[in-house]
Amino acid sequence: MRAFFETSDNHSQQHLRPLRVAMRVDAVWEEAKSQVADLPGWSITSADDKQFVLVCKRTKRFLSGDATITIRCEGPTDIPSATVHVRSESAGGIIARDKANIIEFLVPFERRVC
Repeated sequence: MRAFFETSDNHSQQHLRPLRVAMRVDAVWEEAKSQVADLPGWSITSADDKQFVLVCKRTKRFLSGDATITIRCEGPTDIPSATVHVRSESAGGIIARDKANIIEFLVPFERRVC
């Protein structure tokens, strides 16, 4: 079974919506890479420094399988205005924890950049 969840402006919960910050996109990008390195069970699989896209792995937890988390930062490079989108996709396990994966990243990340 494959499941996924991604941030969207349509979600009522704050930490399930894209994060908008008053920082340049390259600075937000660097902070995102640093945040992933600080999260236990997370690792960076690939990083596209030109498109500002991180693909990360979240190791499986009790009753859930491994998850692939894609973090995409977008915005102009010369104006302090960036948006961070997060998508979690999981396979295997009894429970999909994709919302929890997004919250696990975005809650401390918001404290870091806001």
